[in-house]
Formats: sequence, C-alpha cells, structure tokens
Amino acid sequence: MPEKANDRKSLRMMIASLLIVGTIGAVRRRMPLSSGLLAFVRGALGAASLALYCKLRGRRLFHGLPKKTLGLLLLSGAILGVNWIMLFEAYRYTTVAIATLCYYCEPILLMLLSPLLFGEKLTGRRLLCAAVAVTGMILVTGVGAADTLGSGHWRGVAFGLAGAVFYALVVIINKKLPPVDAYEKTVFQLFFAALTMLPYLLLTEDVSSLSLTGTTLALLLVIGVVYTGVVYILYFGSMSGLRAQTIAILSYLDPVVALLTSALLLGERMTPPGLLGALLILGAAVFSEK
Repeated sequence: MPEKANDRKSLRMMIASLLIVGTIGAVRRRMPLSSGLLAFVRGALGAASLALYCKLRGRRLFHGLPKKTLGLLLLSGAILGVNWIMLFEAYRYTTVAIATLCYYCEPILLMLLSPLLFGEKLTGRRLLCAAVAVTGMILVTGVGAADTLGSGHWRGVAFGLAGAVFYALVVIINKKLPPVDAYEKTVFQLFFAALTMLPYLLLTEDVSSLSLTGTTLALLLVIGVVYTGVVYILYFGSMSGLRAQTIAILSYLDPVVALLTSALLLGERMTPPGLLGALLILGAAVFSEK
C-alpha cells in the first residue's frame, strides 16, 4: 500500500471528482441545447483537455494500439456517447434525483449478468441485493404518484434506465479490453464518442441555426473541460492510492450529491417512499460491493 499521506491525497482527489460530477444534472437543466449536442461537446472537449494534460505530463499517447483494441475502443466510445444522450434526456423529463437513481441501477444490472459474461457466482446475498434494489426502484419511480411528477416522468425514467444499460455495456467492453493505460483508453473513448455523435447531429439538427449566448458557451466549456477532462484526471490520478473496495464504495457519493443538488438547488422534493427507495437502491449497491 502507498504511504498514508499519499492515501489522503488520493482520497481527496477521488472525492473531489465525485462531488463535481454529482452536480452535472443541475448544470444540464440550465442548458437549452439538445442532448446530442451536449454529448458531442463533452466527448470532443473532454478528449482534447485530457490529451493536453497527458502531453504536458509527458505521458505517451497514440503509440500504435492493435486494431482489435482500437475496434473495441471505437465501439465503447460510440456506446458511451449514446449513454450520455440517454442520461441528459432523463434529466430533461424527470427530476435529477430520479434520473440519477435510475442510471445508478447499472451495478445491479452488471451483477445479474456477471454469471453469463464473466463466470462469476451469483450468491444468495447478491440476489437479495438485486431484489432490494428493484423494490427501491419501484418506490423511486413513483408508481401510483407519477401524476404529480409531470407528463414526461415515465419517459425520463425510461431514458435513465436505458442509460444504465448502455453504461453497463461500456463497462463490459472495458473488461474485455487488453491492458491499456487508463488515460490513453479514455482519450480514445471520448474522441470516438464525439466522432460517432457528429453524423447523428448532422442528421437530427440544423447546426447552422444554433445561437449560443456567452452563458451557454461558458457552460459548454464547463461540461467538456471540467465535468469530463478534470473529473477524469482527478479520478484516474487517485486510483493508484486507494483500495478497489474504497473506490467502489466512494462511487456512490455521486448519486448522493445529485440527490442533494436536486433538492437544494432545483427545489425538487422526493416523497417519503421515494427517499426510502433511494436508500434501498444505494444501500443494496454498496452492500453488494462489500
């Protein structure tokens, strides 16, 4: 294990990255732009800022990866872009809290698929965690109370769950990749995410008619550079100084921050059953990691 001081530094970096990304839903709510455009900008600026960081630190990039590896990175990058669109759309149609909790069903989904994909044993404990998480999701999505959440609520729930599926696909492909430097892998994935979003944008939007204010441009920079480039730099920079279980548990700080942001900044209140559902989902996911 690294020295204690290095562990504290790594812990601060990891927590900072999760505190930042946990507020992305509130920022998306302030942006009158399509989710496709946001996904494209996030990929392009994120790849550029992360590549610049690697260049300044003397890290090697683009040194000739095998074609199979590049193919998997292209596929995972494209799926990553679709995953962002699903999440950004979920933020549009339902509350940030509900969208985030739907999205964070991904670990439970992976857990259920692990016997088929990775040959891992599905224990009674993990099945119990899955059942608890599903119960929590039923409470969070507001079955019987959705009328109070707006007409687009169920569409938002569907987008959030779809985002979880696509995120799980990215994780599955990453597990199939041969050893690749984390920074290099992410630069490629972000670049390919932007590249695959470009034809989608040209087909679905009149890009020439876009009118961007100074505030919107600033927020686009924040989405691409801070919420992507800086977050990944902090996240990957912290991993070598933390235990794997610590990283897994800390990752749930992100949805907790999203819930607080939803309530304190956006005034989105969850019902008591919804709060209970949130505790069940996050508790089941954390417990399954132990």
